[in-house]
Amino acid sequence: MNLIKKYKVSLLFAGLFSMSTAFISCSSDNNETSEPVAETTRELKINLDANLQTMESFGASDAWQCHNIGKNWPIDKKNAIADLLFSKDVDSEGNPKGIGLSLWRFNLGAGSTEQGSASDITDEWRRTECFTTDGVTYDMSKQAGQVWFMKAARDRGVDKLLAFTNSAPVYLTQNGLAHASIKTFYNLKDGKMPELADFWVNAIDKLKSEHDLTIDYVSPFNEPQYEWDGSGQEGSPASNANIYSFINTLAPKLQTKGLSSQIVVGEAGAFEPLYKTVSGKENRSNQIDYFFGVNSTKNIAGLTNVKKTISGHSYWQAWPISELISSRQAVANRAKTVPGLSVWASEYCILENPGTAELPGGAGPGRDLGMQTALWVARIISTDISIGGVTSWQWWTAVSRGDYKDGLLHVDDGLSNGAGDANYCKFDGNIRETKILWALGNFSFFVKPGMQRIQIPNLDNSTAMTDVMVTAYKDEATKKMVVVAVNFGTAARTYKLNLAGGTLVNNVLTPYVTSELKSLEKGTDVAADNFEIPARAVVTYIGVYK
Repeated sequence: MNLIKKYKVSLLFAGLFSMSTAFISCSSDNNETSEPVAETTRELKINLDANLQTMESFGASDAWQCHNIGKNWPIDKKNAIADLLFSKDVDSEGNPKGIGLSLWRFNLGAGSTEQGSASDITDEWRRTECFTTDGVTYDMSKQAGQVWFMKAARDRGVDKLLAFTNSAPVYLTQNGLAHASIKTFYNLKDGKMPELADFWVNAIDKLKSEHDLTIDYVSPFNEPQYEWDGSGQEGSPASNANIYSFINTLAPKLQTKGLSSQIVVGEAGAFEPLYKTVSGKENRSNQIDYFFGVNSTKNIAGLTNVKKTISGHSYWQAWPISELISSRQAVANRAKTVPGLSVWASEYCILENPGTAELPGGAGPGRDLGMQTALWVARIISTDISIGGVTSWQWWTAVSRGDYKDGLLHVDDGLSNGAGDANYCKFDGNIRETKILWALGNFSFFVKPGMQRIQIPNLDNSTAMTDVMVTAYKDEATKKMVVVAVNFGTAARTYKLNLAGGTLVNNVLTPYVTSELKSLEKGTDVAADNFEIPARAVVTYIGVYK
């Protein structure tokens, strides 16, 4: 939902609607120009007894492509997409069939689709249907494509479903539209917060009763720091006071209805508004202190149905590397002032412009299916987890039809990399896997809800951004240990595991490699006291301890 920012319109539309792109291949497993492998074996210390955060989920969003694809595409192709995103199965050789997401984000629509061109949302793929036009009569056949994907996620064992909105339903908005015309406050008619809460409660209840879909989390406000006064998509600003008032209205209604859905607040457009007061956005920032500060008069932690979590989006502070590090350090430090508060990185795709040395094409525009972009994303995931302390990491749009680096999967017509024409891939198309998909899978397929991240005492990921970043996790019930390495460098590195707090069974690790030539491919077991992390690759190592 972040592809259209007021000050980035020209850049982003160029990316979404360009018909061609140049692709520059990155180094492969057998890169002959790589630096020689370092002779010194590195020690990798992992302490099973030093617990850090408990992981909750890895996810992605259905917006906006899943509506038409889920509604119109052939069933075999829809299932193929669902398998790639949600499957927890492996093939006959032990390779994962998909990335096993544990959370799926559903965009609860505001009704701009029913308005058509009068919605002022120029791209019909970015309009959404609404289950009701008046708050009285509900039509649960709406949003059929998105409901299909929620059911596909449920049937494949996805742990959690989250519903988010970009705007209140148009029948409740101040201007009758799903995008705002005000600059600071929520686009809602005066006195309509109870009706807005009723819409949420009824929609969630009817998704359960009519579709057997349980919404575990609700996120009523998206990137409230932005004005959303353009025609690019649904959206609205919201002050902290607006959010506070609505949460206090919604929470008791959920409880009265007997719904267990937990409210998640934040969805800040970057991490910065979570931990500081942003100039010009004073009433929409410093959200950790406002909503969860121990001395805040607006503390919502005690409300039933409120999850003690703050969520922010990983955009804009991912480059330069110094800001990637400092922003994550800042949000982690501020979160630590609130006992028991978890942090989610709840949305990301590439909007930054770091140049061609970092990304093919230099920025977000221009679809890239290869490893260079996947490494960029994997570095952000590893940083958000290890430095930012996040417990859930979520990608933006799972499927993209645009010529932009915004999809885990891309669809096209076989003639171009993406288009803005409304009928482009509306009823059928080709499915393209990205290395981003599989690099995320190095985390999401193996690091499951409830697993604990554990300490690597001799590694500081903040100094390893262009070398090898490593995070480690354990499942106390199964005694499984998961180690995810992101080798951003052009040289393979040799390691020796030094495990404290337990013993590795048979002293072996099983690798799963994503590289230019491999997509989460299971490798041959390696000895834990002498194993190599290949260059320009993301590798997950699985072991069992006792």
